[in-house]
Amino acid sequence: MHPLNQSDFSGRSILVTGCSSGIGYFCARALQKRGYRVIASCRKKEDVERLIGEGLHCIRLDLENPDSIAAAVKQTMNYTDGRLDALFNNGAYGQPGAVEDLSTEVLRKQFETNFFGWHELTRLVLPGMIRRKSGRIIQNSSVLGFVALKFRGAYNASKFALEGLTDTLRLELHGTGVYVSLIEPGPIKSEFRKNGLRVFQSHINLEGSRYREEYRQQLERLKTEGPAVRFTLGPEAVYKRVLHALESSNPRARYYVTVPTYVLGGLKRLLPTQILDRFMRANS
Repeated sequence: MHPLNQSDFSGRSILVTGCSSGIGYFCARALQKRGYRVIASCRKKEDVERLIGEGLHCIRLDLENPDSIAAAVKQTMNYTDGRLDALFNNGAYGQPGAVEDLSTEVLRKQFETNFFGWHELTRLVLPGMIRRKSGRIIQNSSVLGFVALKFRGAYNASKFALEGLTDTLRLELHGTGVYVSLIEPGPIKSEFRKNGLRVFQSHINLEGSRYREEYRQQLERLKTEGPAVRFTLGPEAVYKRVLHALESSNPRARYYVTVPTYVLGGLKRLLPTQILDRFMRANS
């Protein structure tokens, strides 16, 4: 993948969500260094202040709150003189737990952040891009957006929904000059497991579940410091795909990141569902 010359994109504006740590934090800083006019966003006030202190232009954005989303878009447009060139939807979390142990309220909360918030934000920035016949929408999905994993039902569902919506949006925007891409990472070094542990402990009744022994094993993995699975990459691996999606004259519809994504993408195409299920059960 060979993006165009860096100077061609200096000053382009991009809104990046979920910048408190991990992929969003790395990409916001790297894009700023490359010359982009970056608007980083975080949910917590203290994270916004920290990033401002580090030299990033950062605003507060809570993806569960439509008023917060609207206010963030207004701030963004004021900062960019009404022109936003790209949106990188990234802010998300993973709610662990077996499907039968997920209350509808917990599932809805997962969708508010991972799906409905992204949709609302995208809807608000799209009209300007369509009017100018230029723009990039980049959606940070997951390998779990096309294969399912036990005890990840809420997250699986939010990412499967995102992929379907994004594929449809890409079809509908053909010919407008607005390009839409999905990025599908496997394991990436981030705060994802730490955040997953927090929401698991808040929302799942471990002792009341028939999966309590398996949950205990999952909890140990979530508590592991450093990479918990093989083939874990740093956020720079995602950044490389983001850069291509931003700068290529022919951005891809999908970008795989990490060995597990390539392997599982191949297995999904080749294997009957029953055999793929057996493989996924053995590797959960």
